[in-house]
Amino acid sequence: MQLNQQSPDIAAYLGADDAIDHEHPRVREVAADLARETGDAYTYARTAFAYVRDTVPHSADSGDPRVTWRASDVLATRNGICYAKSIALTALLRAHGIPAGLCYQRLADDDGTNPVVHGLVALRLPGCDRWARVDPRGDKTGIDARFSLEEERLAWTVREHLGEVDYPTVYAAPPPEILHALRNARDRTELWRTLPTHL
Repeated sequence: MQLNQQSPDIAAYLGADDAIDHEHPRVREVAADLARETGDAYTYARTAFAYVRDTVPHSADSGDPRVTWRASDVLATRNGICYAKSIALTALLRAHGIPAGLCYQRLADDDGTNPVVHGLVALRLPGCDRWARVDPRGDKTGIDARFSLEEERLAWTVREHLGEVDYPTVYAAPPPEILHALRNARDRTELWRTLPTHL
């Protein structure tokens, strides 16, 4: 799939904002710990992916009612839905100087009902001429997402006949629809009722 940058300036994919707060001490601490265990940018990126995927449970799996939206909060509470986990991984990658952004899929139930937007991460390692998508959602029965730059190993492959979509845009910051849902939900139950159905 051909991914398109929302911003033509690659520097936008290294910047910090309210959500991707990679200058926060908590994000810096985790990034430094991961960097000590790794060598090159590829190894760091793979390690950061595994860290977010495996040590930050998806709140739908864990039952945690809290809603997080800042990378620092996701890492501090070890909690978040796909959007929040993607924000956290993006922040950890940017903290190490790796351009990273947010991208999305529109998924649905097996009969095409109940569409919802699912969050992913796109990254661009030094020397690579294209973006690669990864999915730090977290594995469970039937889901086996892997870090792979050559062949995508996402949690889900879209089923176009059900109206599912791979959105090609790589966002430098969370889209307003995503951020609004995260910031305004009092708990995960309310968030589930207000998740975006499309971008």
